[in-house]
Amino acid sequence: MTVEQNEYVATLPMLLTEVEVLEVERVSPSFVRVALGGDALAELGPDGPVYDQRIKLIFPNAAGTLPSFADADESWWTTWMEIPEHERGSMRTYTIRDVLGDGADTRLVVDIVVHDADGHGDADLLDGAGNRWALQAAPGQRLVAMAPRKGHEFGGIEWSPGDASRLLLVGDETAVPAIRGVLRDLPADATGAAYVEVPVAADIQELVAPAGVSVTWLPRDGGARGEELHTAVLAHLTGTAPVEAIVVSDEEIDPDLWETPVHSSSGEEVAAETAVPTGDAPYAGLYAWIAGESKVVTGLRRKLVNDLGLDRRQVAFMGYWREGVSMRS
Repeated sequence: MTVEQNEYVATLPMLLTEVEVLEVERVSPSFVRVALGGDALAELGPDGPVYDQRIKLIFPNAAGTLPSFADADESWWTTWMEIPEHERGSMRTYTIRDVLGDGADTRLVVDIVVHDADGHGDADLLDGAGNRWALQAAPGQRLVAMAPRKGHEFGGIEWSPGDASRLLLVGDETAVPAIRGVLRDLPADATGAAYVEVPVAADIQELVAPAGVSVTWLPRDGGARGEELHTAVLAHLTGTAPVEAIVVSDEEIDPDLWETPVHSSSGEEVAAETAVPTGDAPYAGLYAWIAGESKVVTGLRRKLVNDLGLDRRQVAFMGYWREGVSMRS
């Protein structure tokens, strides 16, 4: 972006700026890691731990052109949506993996889950704009990033354990960067467990976690999505493996599944903040964070809240994506 363009964008309470691809690495069959840079990233937030901070990336349209935000103001979203879809480019949501450096040298690092024609990755996962772009990404290319600006409220962090004494993180490959960020930013005395499902064993990454938090990787390696994840999580909570697999019909899936202590996509009553039960309540002291494919997350939500009796105020369930559906943003 030109200096003039950045002057306009600086009036917004978040960053909305072009960034340049500095590095690209295929770190495993299912992940492409991209490092992005730009002068505006000197103002990148949040003002505290990153945890599971979500951002938006806008990819070029079919002609390789990015939308201009030269005159961006508070109406920028409406203006952008009025541009024909084939012209405006595609917006997708990602989690920050890392923020490296500072000032004008700040780099925003994002891991993008991919599938390619050679069979690497998961054929069912969002074969859309982000996937296509990541497979051909190269240094020097440009994107538009929407991200938190220091000193301004942005949202996009769901990790909120309150006074929990033990933690549970559960996710598939799309949740790996978020789980990594949460584990990295936890206090050293945190206790709990993380269960992470990935397409193949080669996708397992090294995660830094407090000594009291165990990390279990569950490669599908051709197995059914969510099957081992469900089994492992329920065994962890109940002490015994479930006798029957969790079955979820398409009709049960909320396409916008996002149930946290303070937000409900289904309109359920919500609390002002996380409220972890104490004393003799079922699973007292536990805070659970669960993200990934909507059907898998829906199945776990039903078991944990309906069958095991977890208070919905002590758990966050997030449908990051839905099998067979290309997410819009």
